[in-house]
Amino acid sequence: MELIKDKQFGGERPLFESHDLHIDNVTILAGESAIKECSNIVATNCRFEGNYPFWHVHGFTVENCYFAVGGRSALWYCDNLKMKDTVIDAPKMFREMDVLDIENVVMNDADEVFWKCSNIRVKNLKLHGGTYPFMLSHDIYVDGLESDSKYVFQYVKNVEIHNADITTKDAFWEVENVTIYDSRLNGEYLGWHSRNLRLVNCHISGEQPLCYAHDLVLENCTFDPSCDRAFEYSTLRADIRGAITNIKNPMSGHIVADGIGSVTIDQNIKAPADCLIEVRK
Repeated sequence: MELIKDKQFGGERPLFESHDLHIDNVTILAGESAIKECSNIVATNCRFEGNYPFWHVHGFTVENCYFAVGGRSALWYCDNLKMKDTVIDAPKMFREMDVLDIENVVMNDADEVFWKCSNIRVKNLKLHGGTYPFMLSHDIYVDGLESDSKYVFQYVKNVEIHNADITTKDAFWEVENVTIYDSRLNGEYLGWHSRNLRLVNCHISGEQPLCYAHDLVLENCTFDPSCDRAFEYSTLRADIRGAITNIKNPMSGHIVADGIGSVTIDQNIKAPADCLIEVRK
């Protein structure tokens, strides 16, 4: 593998069609598409300031690197990436990629990141700012996530999440086959229009959670007092620990909690309208 060390590159496509290349302590200056149409690339201790540095790259490692604001849209149409110990200030990272292994990464402008990606494995990721991370992606495993980005995980499929702290409204809309363990989910309108969403040992806060959900499952979950009008028009099985403030017009299933502030069943309930709601004895 060729080694390029302690260099700077700028302009258009300076390392185009490079293969079996290790760049160390390299700065990619203003310009475009520095490492395009490449394969078997290793980048360590590098700084990326120019646009679109990694496009159409197949098999690469990025470790202990920094992406400045100018390094936007940095990784698109690539596959087989390992990224570790990296800080990213640029938006619109990771687009239409397959096989990503992300560990100890901080993204300070998580706008439109991880769009239309597949086979993503994440350990200890921090997302700040931006909108719609992970939209339209599938086959995702996450262990350790802190996120205050808006509208995370919309239209995703086949997802498993552990140890997350997520603060946003409209998280997990239109998802399918998603399981979340040991996490805090903070924000209004959680999980609307979901299918096969399962929450295990989670704490939920924010108004009108989990409405229009199909085949929703909650196991050993707790609810903040702010959670009113929960489960409207949902089908579900819910085992709630502690109290829940208000349940409104669930369509079908079984809900049990240690305490229920109030239940609203009115003329607007939808068939089959046979949900069993009970306080645990």
